[in-house]
Amino acid sequence: MENAAVKVLICEGTSGVSAGAREVLKAFGVELARFNIDKAEIISTGDRGLFRDVLVDIITPKLGRITYDFITPEKVPQIVEEHIKGNIPVKKFLAGKQYKEFFSGQERITLQNCGEIDPENLEEYLANKGYQGLKRALGEMSPQQVIDEVKKSGIRGRGGAGFPTGLKWSFCLGNPSDQKYMVCNADEGDPGAFMDRSVLEGDPQAVLEGMAIGGYAIGASNGYIYCRAEYPLAIRRLKISIDQAVKDGYLGDNILGSDFSFHITIKEGAGAFVCGEETALLASIEGFRGMPRSRPPFPAQKGLWEHPTTINNVETLANIPQIILKGGDWYASVGTESSKGTKVFALAGKVKNTGLVEVPMGTTIRDLVFGPGGGMLKKKIPFKAVQLGGPSGGCLPADLLDTPIDYESVNETGAIMGSGGMVVMDQSTCMVDMAKFFTAFTVEESCGKCVPCRIGLNRMLEVLTRITEGEGKEGDIEFLERMANSIKATALCGLGNTAPNPVLTTIRYFRDEYEAHIREKRCPAHVCPNLVKFDVIEDRCSKCGKCFKACPVDAIAWEKKTFPIIDKEKCIRCRSCINECDQMAIE
Repeated sequence: MENAAVKVLICEGTSGVSAGAREVLKAFGVELARFNIDKAEIISTGDRGLFRDVLVDIITPKLGRITYDFITPEKVPQIVEEHIKGNIPVKKFLAGKQYKEFFSGQERITLQNCGEIDPENLEEYLANKGYQGLKRALGEMSPQQVIDEVKKSGIRGRGGAGFPTGLKWSFCLGNPSDQKYMVCNADEGDPGAFMDRSVLEGDPQAVLEGMAIGGYAIGASNGYIYCRAEYPLAIRRLKISIDQAVKDGYLGDNILGSDFSFHITIKEGAGAFVCGEETALLASIEGFRGMPRSRPPFPAQKGLWEHPTTINNVETLANIPQIILKGGDWYASVGTESSKGTKVFALAGKVKNTGLVEVPMGTTIRDLVFGPGGGMLKKKIPFKAVQLGGPSGGCLPADLLDTPIDYESVNETGAIMGSGGMVVMDQSTCMVDMAKFFTAFTVEESCGKCVPCRIGLNRMLEVLTRITEGEGKEGDIEFLERMANSIKATALCGLGNTAPNPVLTTIRYFRDEYEAHIREKRCPAHVCPNLVKFDVIEDRCSKCGKCFKACPVDAIAWEKKTFPIIDKEKCIRCRSCINECDQMAIE
């Protein structure tokens, strides 16, 4: 409805849907009809990034754009009656300080359309300069000129390794073949990571346009999007977007009247973490078990079905249309000397504001966590560490909070940039337990092809489990270090090479916690049940009674203004009391 006087934008990505966005959308339709407001348009968008769903924007001629958060169907009638019909915002439902805090300091390039347009409506993408980059590439530039522009931008792969994108494309262009392939890696498997999913759900056409530009640059006529089947909404919107782009001539044969043809196929993956590795991903597309192979030859030489292939992740490709449209120099003006542009992070854990944050490269960890992140979830429990780079990343302590987020600075700490997962931890987190968690994940996800990963990671997990259960012994730390370094040096693929990082960084920065577990049979964070006494520390206790209320088996006796007493006979060591205590007063 082009002449709509009122627009209602409803964030309806996976996060929004899980919070009831579809019911909210229906409620707005009912209420707008009830008040006979016919000049109104309801727009379903992807998620905007901040997880305070359901987020709703009301745009009216008189009041402009106003945002509400945590909207449910029950709140809709009042919003329609008072705000849309009466031009008086409903103050108690308005998004407040945390919303403004989250978006201040961000610079949104990758995410600029997410939460702003209907991802299932090609016309809205076109209205935001969509496919103008592809038009420029096909109408004004040679494949080499496109690659030169991408090189000039300085963009590096956002999937984790940080390899220069333009250089990768040039390798594939330089290998002649009657068939080449452009592949989008959307196999996002890091725990707590949801960058690719949100881009695919909120702005799928940007990824398709980036793939088409890349296909033109390297000489590929076919592309594949490898997306895990656990992302059904992303896959549905990709299919809709591909059909629309083909119908309007932006994909398919003789794109925009040129000699260039490009077709995209979606391949649904079964959710194997190892298929995020390039060669394992290609094997899966070909119908084989997803297992890495030795390199060389690299995919640019022999990739999909032995043909030259370029593989980029979702975030990388979503940046390409704007780089070609606005120029490499524009993109290179953002970020640092060696790390250009912005980076999207999935901010999770013990932080006030969780969600997707896009900041310029070079922003410090502190500025991200205490800026858009809003600081720690519980003010009385301070920051302890941040896990950067997912299961293959590392845990960095408080004295590294001022580390700039760029590839070189992060690598120096022993962590990696990864695809952008960032888990914030406070003093209630046990670093040995955290290392065990990520090691267990990589053990589960290892393809088992090479001995270092298949055997070595299992031995590390066994030792970490013993330590957290109170059975640690002298020499365990040294064993973990030797085994980790051996795996890093000898594993076949990137998963194995980086899987020991969480263990190595927690030993490097939190060795005292390992020693406390082993020598004192004590968990300083009060996490490992076998190493917790379940005694109340009276000089920390505020006598609030939260532990008493949380206990599921009535093992805690408490009255107002008295210290709680834990009955060890009844206690089942479930840690409910510890989780509720803001003072860390139970050890």
